[in-house]
Amino acid sequence: MKKPTTILSEEHQHILKVLSALSRECDNLKSGGSKLNKEFFSKAIDFIRNYADKFHHVKEEDILFKELSKDTVEMHCNPMDQMLYEHDLGRGFVSLMEEGMKENNKEKVLENAYNYVQLLQGHIFKEDNILYPMADEALSEASQKSILELFSKAEKEKFQEGARAKYLLLADELQKMI
Repeated sequence: MKKPTTILSEEHQHILKVLSALSRECDNLKSGGSKLNKEFFSKAIDFIRNYADKFHHVKEEDILFKELSKDTVEMHCNPMDQMLYEHDLGRGFVSLMEEGMKENNKEKVLENAYNYVQLLQGHIFKEDNILYPMADEALSEASQKSILELFSKAEKEKFQEGARAKYLLLADELQKMI
């Protein structure tokens, strides 16, 4: 049986691919590009909002974190409040990035894109190397199986058929746009 945290870590790899592309596009823009590539940033925001947030963070926030918060799960410390705070902080950076695009404000887009990339890279590191190993240790096999079933149900309810594949292709496309 594949662990829920393995699935989430695999999803992180696709998110990191987009973060890398976003960082490179910002570097290009900062080092001489005078015009915002609105197509790139619109697609990056689409990926972030739909894949990273609606597809991935929903599994963490609505399923994994809730299971880990139950009284029956013993963890030596609980980093979930920090993880939730960082999810919200990231959403704020994305909103400000989108605002900057609408205003055609290159500096606002760059600042918030860089902030988002830096936040999420550290956030993913903490989840993959601290939270997920703690979850693997704390959750029973029955809980992990239940979480996997809830992941599958959430994907079907919140994501149209084919959407996962669409966003994985979009991650590849964003890398090629740089």
